Amino acid sequence: MKKVTLLNGPNLNLLGVREPAKYGDSSLGDILSKCQKFSSENGFDLDSFQSNSEADLINRIQSAMDDRSEGILINPGAYGHTSIGIRDAFLAVGIPFVEVHISNIFAREEFRHKTLLSDIAIGIISGFGAFSYVLGLQALFDHINKLD
Repeated sequence: MKKVTLLNGPNLNLLGVREPAKYGDSSLGDILSKCQKFSSENGFDLDSFQSNSEADLINRIQSAMDDRSEGILINPGAYGHTSIGIRDAFLAVGIPFVEVHISNIFAREEFRHKTLLSDIAIGIISGFGAFSYVLGLQALFDHINKLD
């Protein structure tokens, strides 16, 4: 079975209670359950990880190479706008990835309009609420399957 990694950055552990008007009422657990089901239905094993620590996320990106993950779906949270380290980790491992955001980052504050990952990602999905994750996985699976 093909393997993909799902990474969630800072404050995403608070989904469901954190600013529901912007992020919806689905918890991270709810989202992960949907992602696990969707992955399994499409013949993929999904390994998920959430951290508020930039270093832990970088370590997990690096270990995805050793784990033979064929792709990564990441919601970097605020680190998408600030982390050169996460960007460099993706460049170092060479694993294809899709960036997702629950809210439409382009309809929010100006500082959220640019991410440091979008130009090296397969693509970015933003603004579809929790469904952004399923859309991101579909795009990632399609990309991986085309490589075969």
